[in-house]
Amino acid sequence: MKLFFHWLVSAIAIGVAAYLIPGVSVTVFGAFIMAIVLGALNLLVRPLLFLFTLPITILTLGLFTLVINGLLVWCAAAVVPGFTVPGFWTAFFFAIVLSIVNGVFNLWRAA
Repeated sequence: MKLFFHWLVSAIAIGVAAYLIPGVSVTVFGAFIMAIVLGALNLLVRPLLFLFTLPITILTLGLFTLVINGLLVWCAAAVVPGFTVPGFWTAFFFAIVLSIVNGVFNLWRAA
């Protein structure tokens, strides 16, 4: 049940972030699939990318992690039907807004 709730919150956060960032379009089905794909990428690919780019991440005081998040969103958008992102910078800002919206939802859920 907890996994389903987290998936639902992630899908809603994707929909809210897509509404806030111009150029990003998502369908309801695309938001649910995007939540699954982004979760899988964050689980499997993100740790490897973070490990390989650790020197750059240290030099930039962790800001390169934002680039990694943008790349993961951009890659997921290429795979998920019903979710379009026009370019890297849009995916970059979408990842930032998505992190903020997810954080707000998680604070609301914890209260």
